[in-house]
Amino acid sequence: MSVWNVDLAGAVQKDLVITPLNGNEGTLTVDRLDVAQFVYLLVRNADIRYFLETITSKIVLILGRFTDQRKAVLEAIRAALRTRGYLPIVFDWEKPASRDIAETVSTLAHLAKFVIADITDAQSIPQELATIVPHLPSVPVQPLLLASQREYPMFEHFIQYRSVLPVVLYTSTEELMPRGDSAIITPLEARLRELQNAMHNR
Repeated sequence: MSVWNVDLAGAVQKDLVITPLNGNEGTLTVDRLDVAQFVYLLVRNADIRYFLETITSKIVLILGRFTDQRKAVLEAIRAALRTRGYLPIVFDWEKPASRDIAETVSTLAHLAKFVIADITDAQSIPQELATIVPHLPSVPVQPLLLASQREYPMFEHFIQYRSVLPVVLYTSTEELMPRGDSAIITPLEARLRELQNAMHNR
């Protein structure tokens, strides 16, 4: 059966069987049609499983402001991550985050190996980090800040979380990038291993 554009308003979606009824493969049931489609792809298609494992092991979410002054830093970080085999995702949002935007950021963070957030001239960053840090303790977050500025007032709340690394101060893109490996990427990878080990040892 193939189905498109189904109106499921009021429909009872439970105990949907997504395995053949001949009994040779066991019975796999789920409670939503959209979930049924996704789970079926996972169990029947090894390429899909490989794809998901690949992206979740390489995605890096980059947050910040894409003003002319800040854009050069974020673009340089994205380029550096690419050369190291990561898949950078840059989220460009100038206004304070709405609920929908915050949910989008949270969804992307769930897929990410770690997050790099430039908190300089913070606008939407406070709300974005609020959807990530308390809810994703296994996702390391590396804050960056222009040395001439100070952290926004509520940022100190996140320092208590093990997933948040010390703020990296920089004066310019040219000054930051030569030490990008030692100041940003290597510490993030090390903190990720620490968090994963802590989770396994619980």
